[in-house]
Amino acid sequence: MKTIKRLLEADKRVDGYRVTETATESCELFFVHKKLETVRATDTVETAVTVYVDHDGAKGDSTFAVYRSMGEEEIARKIGDAVSRARLVKNEPYELPAAETLDAALPTNMADEDMRGLAARIADAVFAADTLPGGSINACEIFLYRDTKRVINSRGLDKTQRSCRVMIEAIPTFTTEAGSVELYEDYRFTEFEPARVTAEIARRLEEARDRAGAARPETPLTIDVALRPEEISSLAEELADSLGYGTVYMQANPFKLGDDLQEGGDGDRLTVTMKAIVPGSDESAFFDADGSALHDTCVIERGVVKAYYGSSRYGQYLGVEVPSGVLPCVEVAPGTLTEAELTGADYIECASLSGLQVDIYSDYIGGEIRLAYLHRGGKVTPITGITMSAKLSEVLRGLRLSEKTVTDGAYEGPALLLMKSVAVL
Repeated sequence: MKTIKRLLEADKRVDGYRVTETATESCELFFVHKKLETVRATDTVETAVTVYVDHDGAKGDSTFAVYRSMGEEEIARKIGDAVSRARLVKNEPYELPAAETLDAALPTNMADEDMRGLAARIADAVFAADTLPGGSINACEIFLYRDTKRVINSRGLDKTQRSCRVMIEAIPTFTTEAGSVELYEDYRFTEFEPARVTAEIARRLEEARDRAGAARPETPLTIDVALRPEEISSLAEELADSLGYGTVYMQANPFKLGDDLQEGGDGDRLTVTMKAIVPGSDESAFFDADGSALHDTCVIERGVVKAYYGSSRYGQYLGVEVPSGVLPCVEVAPGTLTEAELTGADYIECASLSGLQVDIYSDYIGGEIRLAYLHRGGKVTPITGITMSAKLSEVLRGLRLSEKTVTDGAYEGPALLLMKSVAVL
């Protein structure tokens, strides 16, 4: 870092710079069934340098990677090449984030434990779920990371954040005489709770079982459809992305401040807040890629667009006094939907989609449903092989949000979102 900084400041063609260094220690376990096949430990450092050049009333930038094997001459040559490329870029002028310092750790309960011992305990929690007759975990990979990320720039900014995170990749499988059904599980967290890990893997094993026995219902039909946290998060993030500073600057935003996205509706009012930190999320951060401090921002309040959010650069273009920074997490306020209301009601609860499809510009929401549960007449039946389709504007006007809240990845909010009268094919 010192060498790079010295070489950047010695090159008078460079008008500004940013250096990002991420050091990662890892412990990785690879299982086939329950047999540990490979243990791998890594210790890596990734360094990226962005050079800024002011020219012809514009600001250009170019980024390149630096490796520990590079000597000073090679780094200096890379800087010169980046200067040449930056002169080809013509962005509206803006200032880099000003001098701020920070050295902090994101919340975790895993920072002080021995990595190999902790990884083994995580594996124990995963395989504790492997009790379902006919079910198994065909493969499992556990990745435990400790990251130290530092960002400095030419205006004196120097920020460091430390974090600890886990990613579990597993293949829950259920086998019958007709064959096997495999599902893919990607589970991430920063707070290790053994019981929660076991419950998550057990849930996915049960879904593999249900997928094996699922049938296609009679279609077409029109019915209420419930989304779980992963899809609620996708919907909230799509709406928030349309309110980003960059989208507004390019005049591509479908909504503007004061617009009521639920005008004339009779459902729960939607409140969406973009956040820096959600407990347990590996997306949480103190600052964004530019090193800008992050400020939680409520973008939609009770259905009405309240604010925009985004990077320092585009915030400056819009004249925002204190830009929010690129916020990585999302919070949705709970609603009024109770479990008692759902008891005996007819609806489909989505468990696995190929990906929620949201197109704000064409007023569409839908997707391919790989596994869902049909609640009808007091009975629950696993179903598959269907698609859903609805107008986004109608969904927003009539949506219901559960009172019960959960934390799932970078999402914090209702456990269920109920969409009214959706077409299922």
